[in-house]
Amino acid sequence: MTDSTPVTGQQRRAFWLKHLHQWHWISSAICLIGMLLFAITGFTLNHAGQIEARPKVVTHSGTAPRAVLDALKLAAPAEAATKNIKGEVPRVLADWLGKQMDVEAAGREAEWSADEIYIALPRPGGDAWVSVELDSGDVQFETTSRGWVSYLNDLHKGRNTGRAWSLFIDVFAFACLIFSITGLVLLKLHAGGRMATWPLVGAGLVVPLLLAILFIH
Repeated sequence: MTDSTPVTGQQRRAFWLKHLHQWHWISSAICLIGMLLFAITGFTLNHAGQIEARPKVVTHSGTAPRAVLDALKLAAPAEAATKNIKGEVPRVLADWLGKQMDVEAAGREAEWSADEIYIALPRPGGDAWVSVELDSGDVQFETTSRGWVSYLNDLHKGRNTGRAWSLFIDVFAFACLIFSITGLVLLKLHAGGRMATWPLVGAGLVVPLLLAILFIH
């Protein structure tokens, strides 16, 4: 014998409240650290002109062995003799740079010319590059660091951060969307006893809209 008691409006409301609260706290837990990071770096980016950065430049030099140079000359594109050509860093050079200079060049793009191979190594909060003279074997490796504030700002923008961080930003954005939507529905369910709910929500929409219309040109 089955229970045919009809579901009341109060029971339905309790069901949705339970699930909305569950999704709200799960998404907020996922968003918490990321939200703090993006809030802080939103402030630092907004005041980037007032926050002084002191770049630190470090240069290393070395000489590639003849075996590496011979392999590079064999791997060089034929067109590089007359114009700059881009291509993947040869494995033999990536291995040598990793062992001798602790440079992660595997899978990077290199720019070939008639007498040089140049590898740009952009990174969050700074920059780096490596150049190898194909005749003499002279190697120059330069790194530039602009400090932790610049590093965190680049994380905020997803600048030179790689695929893993890009995936994190996508997951974080989706969690924020769930957090915001469930929060809005919870506001609606609780708005009856909180008279300031909708005026505050409206202000959150109208104030930035008016600022954009009146002061951003």
